[in-house]
Parts: sequence; C-alpha cells; structure tokens
Amino acid sequence: MKRCVIVGGAGINEYDRVRAALLPDDLFVFCDCGLKHMDALGVKPDLIVGDFDSHENPRMDAETIVLPREKDDTDTVFAAKEMMRRGFDDFLLIGVIGARLDHTLANVSILLMLDTAGKKAKAIDDFGEIEIVSAADGRQGRATIDDSYPYFSLLNITGEAEGITIRNAKFPLEDGRIDCDYQYAVSNEVLPGQTAEVTITKGRVLLIKIV
Repeated sequence: MKRCVIVGGAGINEYDRVRAALLPDDLFVFCDCGLKHMDALGVKPDLIVGDFDSHENPRMDAETIVLPREKDDTDTVFAAKEMMRRGFDDFLLIGVIGARLDHTLANVSILLMLDTAGKKAKAIDDFGEIEIVSAADGRQGRATIDDSYPYFSLLNITGEAEGITIRNAKFPLEDGRIDCDYQYAVSNEVLPGQTAEVTITKGRVLLIKIV
C-alpha cells in the first residue's frame, strides 16, 4: 500500500529537503492550514481534513472532511486516525514541528500512537528526522543513523526505556536506561564513515536525527 503523508500547518523553510523525502506514489492528506504548503511542495491533496479555523476551505476537487471546531482530536490527530482506519501502515508527517509547543508535543505523540498500533512512522522538520524506536512483543527495537547526520539524540518520553545500546558513536552506551527526568543521551555523534546503531530491549525512545 502507498505511504500516507500528513501535512500539518507548522512552518517549513527547507522545502527542498522535504520534497526529496517524498515518493511518487505517496498519498497526501493536508490538515487545515497545512494547505499553505501545497504549492511549495508541488503536490495536490488526496484528502483535506480540518475545521478551517486557520485556513479557508479551498473547496478543491479533492475529498474533504470538515470537522467541528470544538473536538478532542486536533485536525492532525484525526487525520492519522482516519488513515489508520483506511488501512495505511506507513506514515510520514511534515509541517508538524513548529513554534507552538503544545501542538508540537501533541504531534510527537502521534508517532507514539502510530507505533502503538504497529505502524511505521517518522516526522521531518527543518532540523532533522524524528522516529520512535520501540521494543515490542519480545522483539528488540533497532534503528541506524548514517554519518550524513552530524548529531542524534535519544529521549525517553513514555516512562520506561531500558536495555539501550548505542554503537559506532562518539558516546557509546551498553545496556543503559534513560529516565524521563534525566535525558542524558542528547547530541551524540556518528563516528566518521560509520553507521551508528541504536537498540532497545524494553520500552521505547524518541530518536531525533539532526541534519
């Protein structure tokens, strides 16, 4: 099945880098004022979702779901839930990390929601790439970071993260634990010419790769 790209309304400056991450057969869901990115991204919406409190309903020739303004789910959360309901397993979120900290944290939690549902997901912003590394069903979680990313960080945002190992990095770690109230695995560096590897045996961590 195609990958679902959800476009939020947070600012994007590095459009070239975002466009380079898009695939020819991606399906695009634009959330409310995420529509402001449409021309710069050079793509058309397959679905538009929003309460249109921050962008006028464009009334385009595309499926549109108009949401009430008073609701529990943000437009972006609704979009993720709706596309899971439609059977998508692979997600890319863009325009979701920005100046509003409350919206940014809520959008990061979408990655957790998708991970809990067993979906593949990542977010891209002007500074890097964000994904969840999780251990589930007795399986070790694993991710790699090549040296095109000068820095990477691991953050615990869920309450438990144990058995964390980092290899091929300036600051290696063996069977470590990261607690929410002590985030020490920030601004690590991939060794030149190598690919860093992160594994985790219990819980999950947020991996942020910095470009």
